[in-house]
Amino acid sequence: QVQLVESGGGLVQAGGSLRLFCAASGGNFNSYIMGWFRQAPGKEREFVAALTRSGSRTYYADSVKGRFTISRDNAKNMMYLQMNSLSTEDTAVYYCAAKHHWFPITRTGDYEYWGRGTQVTVSS
Repeated sequence: QVQLVESGGGLVQAGGSLRLFCAASGGNFNSYIMGWFRQAPGKEREFVAALTRSGSRTYYADSVKGRFTISRDNAKNMMYLQMNSLSTEDTAVYYCAAKHHWFPITRTGDYEYWGRGTQVTVSS
């Protein structure tokens, strides 16, 4: 069973960048499909991005495509989310998540393990 811990969140101005980190422990990290989700106040948790075990295949929500980049380093048991051109609409708590199967990709309920989240606030 894998444990996940997010970090890297903070306050940034619109147009700026942040890099989020997800540290994994207690499991065979390279056996998991990994994903990022986010939840804004008063809204449901939504899918952001996911990648395969090797990191060779990625998938993004339309709202972040071209601005966010998901990646992983299996040797370090780490996953990353590089976020550029941030807007106030990106303000949310960001969660990393893990599961065993690639499909379906975006459904929250299919992810088996979750971190506790890191807050990202984008000011105008």
